Amino acid sequence: MGVMRFLVYPESVLLDWPEVHRGSITGLDQSAWSTRIDVEGQTVICRRMNSDSGKFNVAWPVEGFGRPVLTTANLPERQEPYVLVVELARGKIVQLRNQLAQWQAGGMLIPNDFTGLSREAHLLLAKSVAVQSDPAQASSLAQRALERACQAADLLTRSYAHQRLHVRHRQYPQLPTILGGSLGDTPLSPALQQEFLKTFSGAAVPLQWRHIEPEEGHYCWDVCDAQIEWAQANNLLIRGGPLLDLSTDGLPKWLSQWENDFWNLQSFVCDFVETVVSRYLGKIRIWEVAARGNSGGALALAEENRLQLVAKVLEVARRVDEDGQFLIRVDQPWGDYQARGQHKLSPMHFADALVRAGISLSAINLEIAVGYSPSGSPSRDLLDFSRLIDFWSVLGIPLQVTLAFPSATSPDNMVTTDLEVDSRSWRGQISEASQAAWLDEHVSLLLAKPGVVAVFWNHFTDAQPHRFPHAGLVRPDGSAKPALHDLQKLRERHWPLS
Repeated sequence: MGVMRFLVYPESVLLDWPEVHRGSITGLDQSAWSTRIDVEGQTVICRRMNSDSGKFNVAWPVEGFGRPVLTTANLPERQEPYVLVVELARGKIVQLRNQLAQWQAGGMLIPNDFTGLSREAHLLLAKSVAVQSDPAQASSLAQRALERACQAADLLTRSYAHQRLHVRHRQYPQLPTILGGSLGDTPLSPALQQEFLKTFSGAAVPLQWRHIEPEEGHYCWDVCDAQIEWAQANNLLIRGGPLLDLSTDGLPKWLSQWENDFWNLQSFVCDFVETVVSRYLGKIRIWEVAARGNSGGALALAEENRLQLVAKVLEVARRVDEDGQFLIRVDQPWGDYQARGQHKLSPMHFADALVRAGISLSAINLEIAVGYSPSGSPSRDLLDFSRLIDFWSVLGIPLQVTLAFPSATSPDNMVTTDLEVDSRSWRGQISEASQAAWLDEHVSLLLAKPGVVAVFWNHFTDAQPHRFPHAGLVRPDGSAKPALHDLQKLRERHWPLS
């Protein structure tokens, strides 16, 4: 068993730091190893099955940034413990230098304030490294280095997004990226329909199996038919699905009787996919065939079975609609869930396995839901977010991105999952204002990425049943949150009418 040790200073951090147990060690391919984390005194001990060098990923408090997940540089195992914040600062500065070199090579102009912040971060890190015999002093200096590095990274990434959008607008007066939202599983009121049309050019019609066929053999098509007819009448790009949701409670309850009979289960799944695609053939051209197969949770399906099932339903859907476009949804795309030891494949490896098997994907939809536990993606800074998109773009497959972020921490009566809002992950208090700010900066960054062909918001209104608490753009009473107005301003800016 491999062991890494990290000293934590000041000790007060450990008194209010539950996130440490969600940490993980990743390899050079960014896959997370199954990691057991214990805290003894002021030492964090990470145990795993191998002894290869790796990077420790953990949420760490940074002034002005909340508790983002930060990553050390690649570290070899050793008996002497590392000073954690020194290594987190080193890792951030290395990441920042590498990204700076890439963007400079692409012709990016570096903002004036960046140089001073970067130089100060380097100097503080050098001083902290020199006094590691005094871990408390080294940690104090490294914490300041980390703050400056995060400020520099934020400044650099915002400047990158601004410059890239300027370049893209020179090519396209109206960006070729689709801005979309989910219509949900219940009809929208006429007033909300108009707000939807003011905001989005694309509509996701869920077509969820558990709603369409709540009892075996009894289909309920009314809502789906009406939503598709309305979207067509208003010239919205339609994305149908996910037809197969492999998360916990994503499948009809009656299907559980077949969870230990994979071949019969596969038959039911394929029949449903064939039925839906046949019904809407010619009306829907973009199909989200499967969702969350990488993380799973549905029935007793092993990872290998989930992969096989996703490949099979993609094959069935393509056979029915030869001209359709087919994609899968990958949730938690950083792969944090791997640290629990229940998955061999990282999110990237899951998608790559389908591609290597000869499955043709028109796009991959990355579900990025920040601020939720026990699943969802922990908060990260803008630079990490940008690098994630670049990492997935290596596959050479167009990306769609589905976003969710909460606007409140109170109980949500319409939520359909056990997810809760993690109130301490973001820069400040979770609120409608913070949701609007998060949406604005992350959607803008995604629009700057040529590999992203569509950006969808997870659900439109909190009055509908939904997966992520308080993630809607409209309150339960039908009034708009600030995030909706911000998104409408983004549409006016990047898709002007004339």
